[in-house]
Amino acid sequence: MQRALELAIMARGRTRPNPVVGAVVVNAGEIVGEGYHKKAGTPHAEVHALQQAGLKANGATIYVTLEPCNHYGKTPPCTKAIIEAGIKKVVVATLDPNPRVCGQGIKALNEAGIETIIGIMEAEAQKINEAFFTRIIKGRPLVSLKVAMTLDGKIATCSGNSRWITGEESRNYVHELRNIYDVIMVGIGTVLLDDPLLNTRLEGVDSRDPIRAIVDSNLQIPLASQIVKSAKEQPTMIFCSKQADEQKEIKLTNLGLEIIRVNGEGDKLDLQEIVSIIGHKGYNSILLEGGAGLNTAMLEEHLIDKLYWFIAPKIVGGIKAPGPIGGQGVSIMDDAIKLDSMILSKFGQDIMITAYTRW
Repeated sequence: MQRALELAIMARGRTRPNPVVGAVVVNAGEIVGEGYHKKAGTPHAEVHALQQAGLKANGATIYVTLEPCNHYGKTPPCTKAIIEAGIKKVVVATLDPNPRVCGQGIKALNEAGIETIIGIMEAEAQKINEAFFTRIIKGRPLVSLKVAMTLDGKIATCSGNSRWITGEESRNYVHELRNIYDVIMVGIGTVLLDDPLLNTRLEGVDSRDPIRAIVDSNLQIPLASQIVKSAKEQPTMIFCSKQADEQKEIKLTNLGLEIIRVNGEGDKLDLQEIVSIIGHKGYNSILLEGGAGLNTAMLEEHLIDKLYWFIAPKIVGGIKAPGPIGGQGVSIMDDAIKLDSMILSKFGQDIMITAYTRW
C-alpha cells in the first residue's frame, strides 16, 4: 500500500476534478503491475496496474489507495476491469467520500466473489486526497493560506516593499505548492502592488501553472498587468461585483480572461459564493497568497482550512508596516482561532509552520 500511495502522489495537481489514486498488483509476493491515475478522462490507476500485470493479474491481489469506482463516467467502472482480470482480493486504503461511489465499489466486488479489505493506511490515503475529500464533503475546495512574514510579524516594510522576506529555499517551496494546487487566489491589492505572474517556476521539473483567481470588486486590474498579458497562456478568473464596469469586462474578456460577477456589498464580495463557484468548476484546491485584507476576510468567513506560515529571521519594525492579518481581531484570547496538527519545517534560515484551522 505504501507503494500505491507513492504512485498516487505522482499526479498531484493533475487529476482535477478527480482524486489522486495509485494501484499495485501483487501475485505470489511479487509486484507484477502498478499504475496511477494521471489525468481526468484517462484510465484509472487500477486499469494501468492491471494492464501492466497482464495474465499475472489472475488470482492476484490488488492494492488501491481509494475505493474502485462502480459507475460509468468518462471511463468504464474499475470494478468491471478488476473482476474481468480475475483478481481474487482487493485491499483498499479508504472508501470514496463521493455518494455515487461510497460502498458501491466494495459491494460490486463482494457480489462477484472477490475478497475485500478496507482501512489499510487509511489516514495516509485520506491525507493525500484532503483537497478532493474537502470538495466532496463541504462542496467547496480546500483553501490553504500561504503567509511569509518577518519575525516581528510584517509582510512588507512601511513603504510596501516585500521582496524578499524569505530566502530562496522557501520561495522554491512555494512554487512546489503552486505546482500541486489547482487554483492560486489573490486580491486586487496584491495585483496593483506587485504586478505578479502567479505562475510556477521550477527548474528541471515537469511543472504546470495553477489557474489564477483574482478578487477584484471593481475590475481595477490594469490591462497592462502581467496577469492580463498572460491570460491566454494561463487561464484566469476575475471575480467582480455585479455593478462593475461592463466596458472593462468586454475588454478583459477579449483578452482571454473569464469575468465572473458575484453578490456583495460595496467593495466586499461574497467569498462563500466565490469558493463555491470554484468548487463547482471541479477545482479541488485553492492556494491563497493574498494580502492582509483578503486573508482576514477569508478567515472571518471560516474559509481557511490549512496554513503554510513562513517566518524569516528578520525584524523590520514600523507601526505602519502591514501584518498578514488585519480586521478588528478578537476581544478575548479564548476566541482566538485555534490550530491543529502543527508541523515545523526549516527552509534555509526560514521556519515554516504547517497547520490546520479548528472551526
